[in-house]
Amino acid sequence: MNSFGKNFKITSFGESHGKALGVVIDGCPADLELSGADIQPLLDRRRPGKSPLASVRAEHDRVEILSGIFEGKTTGAPVELLVKNEDAKSGDYESLREVFRPGHADFTYFEKYGIRDHRGGGRSSGRETVARVAAGAVAMKILSERGITITGRILEVHGKRSHEEIEKEICAAQDAGDSVGGIAEITVNGCPAGLGDPVFGKLDALIAGAMMGIGAVKGVEIGDGFASAKRFGSQNNDPMTSDSFSSNHAGGILGGISNGQDIVVRIGVKPTPSIAKTQKTRDIHGNEAEISVKGRHDPCIVPRIIPVAEAMLALVLVDCLLEQRKYR
Repeated sequence: MNSFGKNFKITSFGESHGKALGVVIDGCPADLELSGADIQPLLDRRRPGKSPLASVRAEHDRVEILSGIFEGKTTGAPVELLVKNEDAKSGDYESLREVFRPGHADFTYFEKYGIRDHRGGGRSSGRETVARVAAGAVAMKILSERGITITGRILEVHGKRSHEEIEKEICAAQDAGDSVGGIAEITVNGCPAGLGDPVFGKLDALIAGAMMGIGAVKGVEIGDGFASAKRFGSQNNDPMTSDSFSSNHAGGILGGISNGQDIVVRIGVKPTPSIAKTQKTRDIHGNEAEISVKGRHDPCIVPRIIPVAEAMLALVLVDCLLEQRKYR
């Protein structure tokens, strides 16, 4: 399951400590002006090494466009994007060769395949998302030409909401050899009504699947989400006016189809599992052990997960836009 999408289909490849990561986009519309300058800004927002509150892994994440472009425009052929790894330090993970990290995919990958890449987590690493972000940047270019924009923000980290409190919380966790999680919100503005397909292709279902497909995301809500379970219908319904709605409790989606309002998505992000604090675990032979993870890990994933969530949301919307062409 390394591919995502139906009409705008992406296939990602590469590992955290391999030579490179990348993505092939099949179904990108022809005649789209596209260059590295359209993709690089989103990659720069995701990349590590920019802040003392994030991993210090020094990756430039410069994208190369290998195919599907002629004279600055897409041809309709597959577009291949490549990002080389420059600062992988695999030796930092040698102590993890036979030991599982609690809260990490180490154990489940081993159970599924009988083998795992202990160097940074291989395909389960957050580094894999560089491919999704590159593809998402292309999707955003398509959306922007239709007046659709996507923006994300941090709502809270470890229960704190102000910028100053959030920084203190992340620093405190880092100093303690621990990590913290939080909540991010992603909003789509300008989405037309009519996207999404009942019964099993609902837009909110596709969005939820895309968000849950991001490592570390453990919860998704659209619109008012779980808060709507505490209301009367008269409070939760969005009254309709002659040309719009007077509220947006639904988060821009009704019956699995976009209604023209802002689409509002929130994701719950768990704390980074790779922490220096000593934890109990077991090894691949079933023996109990203790572990303290060294290396360069984010004490909080929330800031860097936002461009990933924006990218995945963009991929869903482009796929739905292309699907809608079949109807109207």
